[in-house]
Amino acid sequence: MASTADIRNGLCIKHNHDIYKIVEFLHVKPGKGPAFVRTKLKSLTNGKVLDNTFSAGHKIDVVRVETHTFQFLYSEGSEFYFMNTESFEQITLNKDVLDAPDLLKEGTNVMVQINTETDMPLSVDMPASIVLEVTYTEPGVKGNTATNATKPAKVETGASVNVPLFINEGDKIKIDTASGSYLERVKE
Repeated sequence: MASTADIRNGLCIKHNHDIYKIVEFLHVKPGKGPAFVRTKLKSLTNGKVLDNTFSAGHKIDVVRVETHTFQFLYSEGSEFYFMNTESFEQITLNKDVLDAPDLLKEGTNVMVQINTETDMPLSVDMPASIVLEVTYTEPGVKGNTATNATKPAKVETGASVNVPLFINEGDKIKIDTASGSYLERVKE
């Protein structure tokens, strides 16, 4: 058993008969009253996000996990296929378990957390950013902007991302996988 002092991002815990991953947390010590920890938990079984507050010192049940590197192979409908880069064993995960499935490009390495008790995959951690090629975007028109104008662009995985006006078809762009937003143009 662990306590609220052990809470950190990415920690998997058992809560309300389900397994959750801590996405965000904040230790709060108000001037009046006891301290508490405000958390944002993501269910690893159905993907729902839950806001929860634990009182300071509350006991939490930590789930032991192992992290392995898997390579994304392909997707079929809502099923995504991954291969362990060490043992070459393949697993299938549902789209709901993934944070940004529309940004996954074939051959991308991801970190998969596996429950050591049941050997079931719990969550997939995407790389912080991914480089994708723009397959379609409208040409940018100069002169009709005040500041930071953007336009929609479709990338090679089919996802739509807002990009600055100077981005053209064929450009490679770096995308933040957590927010799905444009970071920078990549020169080759």
